[in-house]
Amino acid sequence: MRRPAIQGICLCILLICLFSNQHGWCQKKDSLSSDSTPINKDRLTKVLAVEGAVYLGTLGGLYFAWYQNYPQSSFHLFNDNGEWMQMDKIAHTTTAYYISRIGYATYRWSGLKPKTSIWLGGALGFAYMLNIEILDGFSSEWGFSLGDLTANTLGCAIFIGQQLGWDEQRFVLKYSYHPTQYPPYRPDLLGDNIIQNLIKDYNGMTFWLSGNIHSFLPEESKFPRWLNIAFGYGAEGMTGAYGNTLDYKGNTIPELDRYRKFFFSIDVDLTRIRTRSKVLKGIFTVLSFIKIPAPAIEYNTLGQVKFHPFYF
Repeated sequence: MRRPAIQGICLCILLICLFSNQHGWCQKKDSLSSDSTPINKDRLTKVLAVEGAVYLGTLGGLYFAWYQNYPQSSFHLFNDNGEWMQMDKIAHTTTAYYISRIGYATYRWSGLKPKTSIWLGGALGFAYMLNIEILDGFSSEWGFSLGDLTANTLGCAIFIGQQLGWDEQRFVLKYSYHPTQYPPYRPDLLGDNIIQNLIKDYNGMTFWLSGNIHSFLPEESKFPRWLNIAFGYGAEGMTGAYGNTLDYKGNTIPELDRYRKFFFSIDVDLTRIRTRSKVLKGIFTVLSFIKIPAPAIEYNTLGQVKFHPFYF
C-alpha cells in the first residue's frame, strides 16, 4: 500500500469551494504598495477559524483514518524519489502551490497587506504539507521524504515568486485526468472506482504548467486575455511504484512499458474571463484548477510523437 500522496488536492477543492464566491483568486494585479485597506477583523477571524478547522481536521482525519492503521516507528528519513516516475512529486508541488494561493487570497480578503498575505499564504502551504511529511516520518512503512519536502517548497516558491515579481500568477499549475486500463490490474494501488482513480491512478493524470500570453503583452493589446499555452507531463504503464509485477492475487498482469509523456497544448484561464455574474465567477474559480480539454501534441520516451484532437 502507498500512502496518500496527493490528499491535499481534495483540501484544495474544499477551500476553493469555501472561498470562491467571496474573492476568487485575486487574479488582477494587486499592487504591493497597496497598504491602505484596513484589516477586516470579522473576516480575518472567520478565515483563521475555517483554516484552523480544516488544517487540524484533515491532518487529524489522515492520522486516524490512515496512519494509525500502520506500524509506527521513531522519526526517520525515506528516499522515495524514484517512485511513480516522479508523478507524485509533481502532485506535491501542485498541491503546495494551490494551498499557498488560496491562503493568499483569503488573507487579502481579510484586509491584510499584499506582502504579508503572500508570505502567510506561502507559509500555510509549506506548513500543511510539512506536517504530512512529519506523519510519514513516524510511519515505519515510509518516512520523512526530502524529495517531497523539496517538491512542496517548489510549489510554494512558484506562487510566492510570481506574486512578488508580477503581482499576479502568470503561470498556473493545473491537473487533468482520463480513465485508463491499469486500475483493474492493481486496484489496491490505483483505485477500484472513479473517485479513487482520480487521486491514485497516476497513469491517467497529467500535470500542466499553463502560461497566460496576454500578461506578457502591453495592457492595451487585443490578444484574448484568457488564452494560455500549456506544457504537460504524464507517465504511463505503471502498476507499481518502482516497477511492475506480472501477478497480483493470482491474476496475470501483462508486461507493460513504463514511459514518460510530454505535452504541448492550448488552455483557458477561466479566472481572466470577464463577467459581472458572481455565480459564473464562482464556477470559473472552482474549475480553474482543471486543464481545459483541447488539442495536444505528445512526445513520449518510447520515441513516439502523437497528435490528440481532444486531450484531457
